[in-house]
Amino acid sequence: MENGEYSHGRKVVELERALAEHTGARHVIGVNSGADALVLLLRACGLGAGDEVVVPAFSSGATATSVVLAGGTPVFADVEPDGYGICPASVAAVATGRTRFVVPAHLFHHTADLTGVRAVADRLGLAVVEDSAEAIGMRYGGEHAGLHGFGGVLSFSPTSTLGALGDAGAVVTDDPRVAEIVSALRHHGRPGPSAGAIDTAAALPGVNSKMDDVQAAVLLAKLGRLEQDVRRRAELAARYTAGLTGVPGVRKLPEVLPRAEAVRGVFHGYVAEFARRDELAEHLAARGIGAETRYPLPAHLQPCFAHLGHAPGDFPNAEAASRHALALPLYPDLTEEQVDRVCAEVRDFHAASGLHLSAPTANRGSRR
Repeated sequence: MENGEYSHGRKVVELERALAEHTGARHVIGVNSGADALVLLLRACGLGAGDEVVVPAFSSGATATSVVLAGGTPVFADVEPDGYGICPASVAAVATGRTRFVVPAHLFHHTADLTGVRAVADRLGLAVVEDSAEAIGMRYGGEHAGLHGFGGVLSFSPTSTLGALGDAGAVVTDDPRVAEIVSALRHHGRPGPSAGAIDTAAALPGVNSKMDDVQAAVLLAKLGRLEQDVRRRAELAARYTAGLTGVPGVRKLPEVLPRAEAVRGVFHGYVAEFARRDELAEHLAARGIGAETRYPLPAHLQPCFAHLGHAPGDFPNAEAASRHALALPLYPDLTEEQVDRVCAEVRDFHAASGLHLSAPTANRGSRR
């Protein structure tokens, strides 16, 4: 405030440089949200009217709606049965001659199968753009999420692994042309490194998606302890898993799945699956525990996509996840005692339902 720079100023530039160093990206462009970041990235990559983009049927609504806002048409694919990443075989099955992009989303605690996605993309001539909004710190084959195709995005919403005090986001890319276009698009299409002058001619039909400097300052202050927070999240996730293993009604506990290349997972959230998810969520809410159902209506069944003609049963893995996935509280300031209390309430709920603890197992994940 003393500097008189409220958005798109020096703090944003400082944050962009710090994030580039942290992720290894050649270019980081700060914008006002992760959702905007994906819209601008798709536009910068050349998405045009009538172009199809394959997206997962189980993901944040922003994954598919960003395609629409960028001028394209979403084409849904199922997710993997043992995880939440887009299924490469399903991508191949739904792609058509009009399909130009595939957007894998990295959800909850690890990346999608990027080896499988890239193999299908290369075979079909598709460009890969990553919805890596939740994936700061996640790596695949030694490379940060978002850098395995044309680029990716980061979300800094308050509940993110690296969260601001409001909305903020970024595009990450190694492509200088993509970075140049996104930089212009975020500020009414005005080119240049800062694009601050109001009388600069607009080269492109852009939007107002500048990052606020106060959010950049908050993120810079928190970035230094990000790795500490990531370790703390992993410790709390391990405690959840220990406390919930063997509980009846627990269909699946989160784990980092083996991949063709080394994967570094980060627990953006602790999302498990429960047979009676909605009733359990109500039970926890009544006891002051905030648990969120994750994507209770899959993307292909959202009313805004009714014109695409999908019906229940089209993508069974995504639909099963939508019925059962529940995010339990997870943030660095959570205590072990609070985790234990959540686990105890989950056990009490199932015991009251007439179920009893079964023999402990490492993971009771179903194959849906």
